[in-house]
Amino acid sequence: MNYDYQKEDIVLEKTEEERNIELIISVLKTKRELDLANRNFETAEPGLIDYYVYQIKANKSKLDFLVNKAKQKGISLNMIEELYYKKNQVG
Repeated sequence: MNYDYQKEDIVLEKTEEERNIELIISVLKTKRELDLANRNFETAEPGLIDYYVYQIKANKSKLDFLVNKAKQKGISLNMIEELYYKKNQVG
């Protein structure tokens, strides 16, 4: 069984700016997930404590990785934090 596959669409490379935006979005999303896991841990039932501890550790590791990657690319972490707080302001 030999199949020939034909690519229908051309895959476009992302620009550096698009990659940086995706990285910033990933940092913000991971920070939000970490905050949520911490809040859920504080009110967790005994059977879910291990689950939230795992989520917290996983999100911390992911956030550390993404922050280091952002630093390597020269993305200002103050800018990321500023975007995060603007996005999550109430009012």
